[in-house]
Amino acid sequence: MAAWRPLKRREFIRKLRALGFDGPWSGTRHQFMILGQHRQTIPSNAEFSVPQVRMLLRQAEAILERPVALDEWDTL
Repeated sequence: MAAWRPLKRREFIRKLRALGFDGPWSGTRHQFMILGQHRQTIPSNAEFSVPQVRMLLRQAEAILERPVALDEWDTL
C-alpha cells in the first residue's frame, strides 16, 4: 500500500507537468505553474514535507476539478 512521503521540489514539478500544468515561471516571490487560467504557486524550499505536499496537491485538485488518488500520484 502506498504512503505519503516527502518530495523534492523537482519531483513535485515533474508530477504537476504530468498532470498538465505548464511552467514553472518566475513570479514576484515564488515560481508558479499554470493550467488554463489558474496558477499553482510553487514554494522555493528544496524539499516539501508530507503536510506541504498534501496541501499543494489539494490546491492542484481544485484547479483540475478532480481528485488525484495517492496511487495515481505515486505513478506520475
